[in-house]
Formats: sequence, structure tokens, C-alpha cells
Amino acid sequence: MTDRLQASVSVVILLLIVGWVLYIGRTVFVPMVFGIIAVYVIVGFTRLLERTPVIGERMPIQLRYALSAFVIAAGIFLAVDMLVENYDALVALAPRYQESILTLIQKAAVFLHLETEPTWDSLRRDMLAQFNVQALVASMLTSLSSVIVDVFVVLLYASFLLVEQRTFNEKLAKISSNSANAARIKSVVTDINRRIGAYLALKTLLGVVLGAICWGAMRSVGLEFAGLWAVLIALLNYVPYIGSVLGIVFPTLMSVLQFGEVNEVLIVLLSLTAIQFMIGNILDPYLMGNSLNLSPFAILASMAVWSAIWGVSGAFLAVPITVIVIIIFSEFEMTRPVAVLLSKNGRLNYDGNSPLA
Repeated sequence: MTDRLQASVSVVILLLIVGWVLYIGRTVFVPMVFGIIAVYVIVGFTRLLERTPVIGERMPIQLRYALSAFVIAAGIFLAVDMLVENYDALVALAPRYQESILTLIQKAAVFLHLETEPTWDSLRRDMLAQFNVQALVASMLTSLSSVIVDVFVVLLYASFLLVEQRTFNEKLAKISSNSANAARIKSVVTDINRRIGAYLALKTLLGVVLGAICWGAMRSVGLEFAGLWAVLIALLNYVPYIGSVLGIVFPTLMSVLQFGEVNEVLIVLLSLTAIQFMIGNILDPYLMGNSLNLSPFAILASMAVWSAIWGVSGAFLAVPITVIVIIIFSEFEMTRPVAVLLSKNGRLNYDGNSPLA
């Protein structure tokens, strides 16, 4: 067995071990990673404030950090507060939605000429027994307490990381006694911070814009809990491809339960589709450009892998983690081909530098 093959086998075994550790320790690692992501968003917003015309450069950096942290914390607080406020209303309206489902099932049976079948009544009872909307809503909303605790833990991690950020560059300089290696490490970390920070800050800004426009569209139609759906759409904007589809499907299903009429449902479906198309295909590429340099297949594959390891949280974290992996892999000769395959155009940021052996 050659040294190269031994090294490859060792890397595969190491990746399997790391994946298993990340899976069994997901309750610990996920809040930590979200804390790091929160810091990236705050730092990204701070840099956006710095580029604000007229007042950006004059604003002290401490004030920029304070404003960014306040905006993020206020957004999280308002989202959680909206979920808590809508709890009683959702539970109270659940029986009405249950009745709407029953009506839709009956209409479908009439359309398919099944209502006269002797087994239809028992089949309908079985379906309703399996699908209790009130119990489903109650179980979903009772998990809010754990979500609120997780948010508090994430903010705690983020606050400590922001405090330690002042000494981070000094720590990087002392990682290696070799000045060239230390400079290389600092260059890699700087590139990771720049690309991830810009991506998350812009994605958050786009999510807010998308949620606000969708809220206006849903509110104009009279869709119930439009604010709640707008928050969900903004959050799903972090999930590539699938998030946009789910951001259309969930409110559309809600419109089916609420209105039961084709016209209103089509208005919700078409308006949300048009908004998602304009944001996703015009505004998003204009602001993002090719800053991530990720293959679409790599994005979907990373979402599948990280969703298997960390569930729904993994889908939100897949893109930032994959970008970090590509940047690090591009630094080593053995893993550089993997980085090239994961990239969108095959060109890496460090093509001018020879990879480490």
C-alpha cells in the first residue's frame, strides 16, 4: 500500500469519526456554530455600516458594532415574541382548519366518485384520526420553550466571541513559530471571515426584504398569520433552493385551509412565486455575485450531508460550512482537487500560491 493510499484511507476514517462525533454531540455543537454564525452576521453588518455613504467612515467602530448587535438582537426578539403571541390564536383556530380539511377531503371524494364506496366512511375516519390539526399545532408550539432556550445560549456564545475578537489576530500570529506559516494561516482565516461575513450579512438583509414584501402581499389578500409566515419565509431564505420552494408551499397550504377558494389560493401562490423569483434571480445574484464560488450540486450535496448530521439546523449551516471546507481544502495538495470539484468554476482564490504538501 503506497503512502498516498494510506493517507487517503486515514483521511476517510478521520472524516467518519468526525462525522460521528458531530452527530452524537449535535446538541452541544449546533448552538456553538450558530453563535459563530451570529458573530459573522454582526461583523458583516458592521462592515456594511462602514461603507454607508457620508456617515459610515465617521461612525466609531464601537457604535457600529453596538448598532449591528442591537438590530440582530431586536430581530430575534421580535420573531420569538410573534411566535409566542400567535400561540393561543393558532390553537383556537385549529378546529376550524380541521373542518376545512374535512371539507376538502369530501370535495375530493365527490370529484373522484368515492363518496358512495362502502369503505369511504371508515377511510375518512382513519385519516382524521391520524391527522389532528389541533394536536399538531399544540405539539409544534410547545417546542417554543426549547427554541427560546437555544436562542439564549446562541446569544451567550456570540457575546463571548465578540469580546474575544479583539485578541483573535494576536492568537493567530502565535499559532506557528514560522512567520510564513503564520501569515498563511492568517490569510486563510481572513478570507473565510470576509466571504462568510459578507454572505451572511447580505443573506440576512435579503431575508428581511423578502419577508417584508411577502408580508405585504399576504396581508393584502387577508391571509391569517401573515407576520408569522413572513418570518418563516425570511428564515427559509438561508436554505438554498429548497427554502424558496417551502416559503411558497407553506403559506399556499394555509390559504387553502383558510379560503378554500381557487381565486385566493392562486393569488397567494402566484404573488409569492413572483416575489421569490425576483429576489432569487435578480436581486440575490446582483448583490452576491460569485463571491461564494460554490457548485449548485455541491450546495445540494452539502445540505443532504449536514441535514443528516444536524437535522434542520444542518440545512441552514450547510453553505457556510462548505465554503470554509473549500477554502481550507484549497491549501493542501492532497485535498485541493476536492476543492476544485466543489467550486463553481474551478478557480480557487489561492491559485497563485502553491498548496501545502
